[in-house]
Amino acid sequence: MGANRGMVAGSRDGVVTIRHDGDGPTAKQLKNAIEQICQICGDTVGFSATGDVFVACNECAFPVCRPCYEYERKEGNQCCPQCKTRSKRHKGSSRVPGDEDEDGVDDLDNEFNYAQGNGKGPQWLLQGQGEDVDLSSSSRHEPHHRIPCLTSGQQMSGDIPDASPDRHSIRSPTPSYVDPSIPVPVRIVDPSKDLNSYGVGSVDWKERVESWRVKQEKNLIQVTHKYAAEGKGDIEGTGSNGEDLQMADDARLPLSRIVPISPNELNLYRIVIVLRLIILCFFFQYRITHPVWDAYGLWLVSVICEVWFALSWLLDQFPKWYPINRETYLDRLALRYDREGEPSQLAPIDVFVSTVDPLKEPPLITANTVLSILAVDYPVDKVSCYVSDDGSAMLTFEALSETAEFARKWVPFCKKHNIEPRAPEFYFAQKIDYLKDKVQPTFVKERRAMKREYEEFKVRINALVAKAQKIPEEGWTMADGTPWPGNNPRDHPGMIQVFLGHSGGLDTDGNELPRLVYVSREKRPGFQHHKKAGAMNALIRVSAVLTNGAYLLNVDCDHYFNSSKALREAMCFMMDPALGRKTCYVQFPQRFDGIDLHDRYANRNIVFFDINMKGLDGIQGPVYVGTGCCFNRQALYGYDPVLTEADLEPNIIIKNCCGSRKKKDKSYIDSKNRAMKRTESSAPIFNMEDIEEGFEGYEDERSLLMSQKSLEKRFGQSPIFIASTFMTQGGIPPSTNPASLLKEAIHVISCGYEDKTEWGKEIGWIYGSVTEDILTGFKMHARGWISIYCMPLRPCFKGSAPINLSDRLNQVLRWALGSVEILLSRHCPIWYGYNGRLKLLERLAYINTIVYPITSIPLVAYCVLPAICLLTNKFIIPEVN
Repeated sequence: MGANRGMVAGSRDGVVTIRHDGDGPTAKQLKNAIEQICQICGDTVGFSATGDVFVACNECAFPVCRPCYEYERKEGNQCCPQCKTRSKRHKGSSRVPGDEDEDGVDDLDNEFNYAQGNGKGPQWLLQGQGEDVDLSSSSRHEPHHRIPCLTSGQQMSGDIPDASPDRHSIRSPTPSYVDPSIPVPVRIVDPSKDLNSYGVGSVDWKERVESWRVKQEKNLIQVTHKYAAEGKGDIEGTGSNGEDLQMADDARLPLSRIVPISPNELNLYRIVIVLRLIILCFFFQYRITHPVWDAYGLWLVSVICEVWFALSWLLDQFPKWYPINRETYLDRLALRYDREGEPSQLAPIDVFVSTVDPLKEPPLITANTVLSILAVDYPVDKVSCYVSDDGSAMLTFEALSETAEFARKWVPFCKKHNIEPRAPEFYFAQKIDYLKDKVQPTFVKERRAMKREYEEFKVRINALVAKAQKIPEEGWTMADGTPWPGNNPRDHPGMIQVFLGHSGGLDTDGNELPRLVYVSREKRPGFQHHKKAGAMNALIRVSAVLTNGAYLLNVDCDHYFNSSKALREAMCFMMDPALGRKTCYVQFPQRFDGIDLHDRYANRNIVFFDINMKGLDGIQGPVYVGTGCCFNRQALYGYDPVLTEADLEPNIIIKNCCGSRKKKDKSYIDSKNRAMKRTESSAPIFNMEDIEEGFEGYEDERSLLMSQKSLEKRFGQSPIFIASTFMTQGGIPPSTNPASLLKEAIHVISCGYEDKTEWGKEIGWIYGSVTEDILTGFKMHARGWISIYCMPLRPCFKGSAPINLSDRLNQVLRWALGSVEILLSRHCPIWYGYNGRLKLLERLAYINTIVYPITSIPLVAYCVLPAICLLTNKFIIPEVN
């Protein structure tokens, strides 16, 4: 666009085209220019150094004040918010990267120099000619960092509604100017023609309307009869009874659904698998029936390797036989359990964050994870965050203290403006388009103030990290002068500090904050602490004593909440009446930031997370991958799920080997009775006083429940913790003393608490492998629990992936060693759990998970065979005559 073509000036009141030829509107139409208001912050535009009205953009004259202009050049996209032309450096402005290319060059010649260099300029269309006005070129492409709405189709406060066929004019917040000299096109309808030619009154449309009307009449008849029978009066079309009944019907609908995969795609995939299997059979028939006697050893090794490869392929393919997708309904969840104006009935959730070494796991990353948890979209009295410091580092403690103070400002800012994500480091890394994402001037000012607060917070955290580089000879000392109890990370007492919560202070708006608890379990020489699995089991006990959330969600310290709706997504399954009682956990996929374009180290694991896990979800559920997983606390306690009669039938292997069990042997009857007991025990059976008094008054229930001695042998000697295990809905008695609870919490994280108990054997995270996640999920599935794979459109969690080859190899090596440990243990899925309720294809998936490291041996042997054949002049296939 040349300079002689004219200039487009715009504000909220309209867009005016200024032409040099005198036709149409002129520059005089920009009335009251001195009183122009900045469309970003709401202040007056002001004047330039020459005394004229400050104009930031010479292309469209979008009203922006000098401070906003300077901020956008230094911190933002360095372009006009409206027309996306790169901002030219004005007199008196400091230089920024890219200004060197514009010295002596008019800004109008560089109007297509966009920040991301797509090379495509904006295409101006006149709204009066039947087209939409789209003043942002980026709206035709994928937005750079657009913050999507996660409210089940409802608009968030401050968001611009998406364009739709009936809302064309909302695509740009700045309406276009319509030249009065241009006639408005009117669609003329010929009355002699049928209206169907204009798309009005078509047969399909009539059928849809008629079917909708019939359905509504049927529903109205049923509702009328129901209300008449109950004596509740008539139902008017706009009456409250009808609205309440409609809400009640919506609340009874399922909270999730299975989205079927297209049969054409699925059947084609299955046909390919079957064809490959047939080809494999012919291949092995030829290989086995045509041995090479001259090189029998080489031939035998090659056949063994090929058989192993074929078995590995089968183990990998058949668990993908029934892939499914799932969809959640967050609006139905809110309608059923979290109605506005009523006390929330959502279940309490305890969130676990685990960290060890703050020098390897930066405290700033951990702080961002904690902040994203505290700002989650969930009732504050239902969320508790527990940070496990297994390295007893004072740096982690002080960083968490600073995080708690910053959370008082950050949490209300997030909830006021509904921002995503709610980890400040990753939120401020986004480039904001003020016209597309947020338009309130107050938001712009508060965002800049919050960014300054966060920069100061980062300075304080980095100062703590710099201070921790050199350890004093006498050890660390706390602010009050007392020595830090965890100076020796291998010999220190248990430590618990409650930073935020019901009595831990309020945010800057005077609202309550979620509970934030620092935990470092006791460590002494001579005790086995079981690394991460032991730390997670300590968190289970501490959280049960202090808050006792019905569900647990664990994340690594470098996995932040990318979606504030993550907990609600999990509750759509956990609190569903049909799925919740037999679901042990809801697993979310792992997504990562900072991965290079080509993903050279395969960190995304697309095949595993996007294909394999969906296939397992159609069988008995995905495997547990160690982070981003929401657990049912009862499943971690080793209880059996509440199953139906069909679920209690023996698996296919038992049926084939032992018959259909028409006689109902004792083990089957016992398992059914246990399930019936779990079904009947939906309410707390014991309270705290009953446990402490030795179960007095419960003589009749002794046939259904374990004795106090067996309970202590199973869960440990803590009457408060044992009482909490029977509260399936979570929560603690309101009359409990917080001081006594903290004392009991210190007791349950002592290093000798798990001795002679079933912790790590049947309860909690299972010990015996460095990949405790696979083992823990396998034990739950073997007891009959199912798991759910939840993959919303917006990833709920994001983490940091290895960025170099050394870290990636160490990670893969640890996974391989853990798989071999499970293979050689008593929990190996090849021979463990056949008297349980583990499905055959699910067992094959677990077998494939633990045997894949062994594939390296035949792979190396098969690669060496060609070299041996060349050296010995012997071949592994017969010669063709």
